[in-house]
Amino acid sequence: MKLSLDSKNIGIGILVVIGLFLLIGLFARPLDNRKDVSLSQIVEEIGKNNVSNIVVDQNDIIVTLKDDASKKLVAQKESDASVTDTFKNLGVADSTLQKIDLTVKKPSGFAFWTATLAPVVLPFILLAFFLWFMMRSAQNMGNRAMTFGQSQKGPVEQAGRKKTTFKQVAGNEEAKQELVEIVEFLKHPKKFQEIGARIPKGVLLIGAPGTGKTLMARAVAGEAGVPFFSISGSEFVEMFVGVGASRVRDLFAKVKKNAPAILFIDEMDAVGRHRGAGLGGGHDEREQTLNQILVEMDGFEQTDNVIVLAATNRPDVLDPALLRPGRFDRQVTMELPDIKEREAILKIHAEKVPMEADVDLRNIGERTPGFSGADLANLINEAAIFAARENVKKVAQRHIEESIEKVILGPERRSKVYSKQEKELTAYHEAGHAVVAYYTPDSDPVRKISIISRGSAGGYTLKLPEQDKRLHTKTGFLSELATLMGGYTAELYKYKELTTGASNDLMKATKLARRIVMQFGMSKLGPVTFGQEDHQVFLGKDFSEGRDYSEKTASMIDDEVSEILKDAQKRAEQIITEHADKIELISQRLIEKETMGQKEFADLMGGADPDVVKEDTEIKPAI
Repeated sequence: MKLSLDSKNIGIGILVVIGLFLLIGLFARPLDNRKDVSLSQIVEEIGKNNVSNIVVDQNDIIVTLKDDASKKLVAQKESDASVTDTFKNLGVADSTLQKIDLTVKKPSGFAFWTATLAPVVLPFILLAFFLWFMMRSAQNMGNRAMTFGQSQKGPVEQAGRKKTTFKQVAGNEEAKQELVEIVEFLKHPKKFQEIGARIPKGVLLIGAPGTGKTLMARAVAGEAGVPFFSISGSEFVEMFVGVGASRVRDLFAKVKKNAPAILFIDEMDAVGRHRGAGLGGGHDEREQTLNQILVEMDGFEQTDNVIVLAATNRPDVLDPALLRPGRFDRQVTMELPDIKEREAILKIHAEKVPMEADVDLRNIGERTPGFSGADLANLINEAAIFAARENVKKVAQRHIEESIEKVILGPERRSKVYSKQEKELTAYHEAGHAVVAYYTPDSDPVRKISIISRGSAGGYTLKLPEQDKRLHTKTGFLSELATLMGGYTAELYKYKELTTGASNDLMKATKLARRIVMQFGMSKLGPVTFGQEDHQVFLGKDFSEGRDYSEKTASMIDDEVSEILKDAQKRAEQIITEHADKIELISQRLIEKETMGQKEFADLMGGADPDVVKEDTEIKPAI
């Protein structure tokens, strides 16, 4: 940036010099209405008695005419000859010249020397500017090389911006309580020091993406009213070894200088991963940076009044030295919000959007289990986009309900035209999912069925729980497997043929069945888990980790997974065979209307006359 600014200044300087020379030229030769002519033409005008005066400026003969005083004729004489000799040689009599006002201008010293020296001096001036520019650029590069290891981060300016407070962060009340103590320490450190209490030096915020870790850190800074330094873990790591460690030292020095202060390191796992993988050894840039962070956190004294906040969604990969007491002694878990918290989050984001009076955010909170704070913010934003697309001024309930499906499944693809056969097959497929879900125990209620394509899905059956579930039963898992197999089985039952439409269902079912066997201990293999939940290879973990069972056990696991999936398919086949009339009823209604709501589905499954069923394709609250 400095180099570009210097280049701009140099360019301005060169333009100024050129402008000066242009001004000199203007003063040396003023702009007027001049016409270059030959000496014979001037003699001709003298013979006509049409010359008012003649001005001699060095070798220029400037003639003013009587009939047009604004027009001047300019001719060149010989440098060694006088003007009178020149005209005499051309046949002009002395008596004629005496009648004309003849003026000889004395040469200006400034103009003379400018005209004489400019061609010699100007190249040297331009060369000097060029050399100065090169030396200045080299100096700037040297300065940047000296400051390459310094952190460019400063405290986030909060004076001119609206501060984030805990009131703007809904949910995670337990996490707030943990962080309120941090704010109290920064505001009143003596209160803790006098009783001998030691506030944690570091607080690690752990949670899934979108749960509000960064927002919570900003709220701590806003409540405490202290300088807030924010940096990403990846900004420490550079190509050259030692640069990251140097930046850590410089940043921590700045934070201590501004104490009491908060240092927030986002994505801590980028630099704090487990050491000792053997990749790069002890000279690895990332390990050097991590070592320096550990040393700097040990260097904090009790009176430093500096708190280090860090956020990560991968606590399992962090080096144990970071998590020991004296460094990140406190770990705050940011969980996904429950129904009440989702409603509170929706209210915060809905304040920025005009809403219709019929909008029920509690109802929306019930329909969004598993949504994070970021998902809910995106939900309100998508609803506002839907409203703007319809050219209405306020967001209605239907806009938010539509945005739920878009966030979960993707946008509708009504422009994609299906053949009659494909439309019918999709209807039977989705009817199979819905009917099997209806007749299996501990299954979530069906909220909506549609054969309109969304995202990558040709159709969908939307099932949402009536309340948040933190514990899942084996019965619920087996019912979910049967529901996933419902579309596959309905196709096979109706057409005696299989299509690729069930590929995603089979993928989900296989993954769930494998977790039932390997992770939850709900199979014939007994109460034992197999392998690691996360098999990704990363720095700091051995490549051999992830499989802690023999080939024989692996074969048994495969057999058990296959048996669970076959049992689920048999269960779905039994339900579809017994309730084939319901499959036909639901599929025909989907072919006719393309979309079916919760109430209409429940009425059809209850045996009501389909001709008198109230039309209802919207998502309604669970009954």
